[in-house]
Amino acid sequence: GEATRPTAAAVKEAMFSIIAFEIEGRSFLDLFAGSGNLGLEAWSRGARFVQFVDSSRTSLKLTDSNIQKCRAEADCKVLKHDAEAAVDLLYRQGQRFDLIFVDPPYNKGWVQKILGKLAKFPLLTDGGWLVAEHSMHDEIAPSVPESCKIFRSQQYGETVLTFIKQKN
Repeated sequence: GEATRPTAAAVKEAMFSIIAFEIEGRSFLDLFAGSGNLGLEAWSRGARFVQFVDSSRTSLKLTDSNIQKCRAEADCKVLKHDAEAAVDLLYRQGQRFDLIFVDPPYNKGWVQKILGKLAKFPLLTDGGWLVAEHSMHDEIAPSVPESCKIFRSQQYGETVLTFIKQKN
């Protein structure tokens, strides 16, 4: 629906090509999960666990349905929560992730807010990756946590994928 803005196929393929060797056996956090498409792609490529987060009941109903269709219930968990509050909650629960994918609505300051929240409540494991999908108009470099560095940015039309790596 209009509430969900799916990642374009070319952008999704580019992202998974770049992080291909970082997925197998790893944990994956899909913030702003939408339909769950990206988290399930990571699962299909060998992620051992995927945590989906979205604030939309409709999106999570679709995510649940997609998880069931893939028979991935044992390896996936769905959390209905605002992304900022979810970062806080997951951190307090002691959860850490090898890969975090952040795909908030464009040009609304969300990507900067989430990066700021992740600086305060680090959910990435040592050497972990954060991939932010954002608008080319969203400046994110100042929001990157000090414990991380931008590894690569790739533009696809209006969309930018920024790959951020947790320093060891």
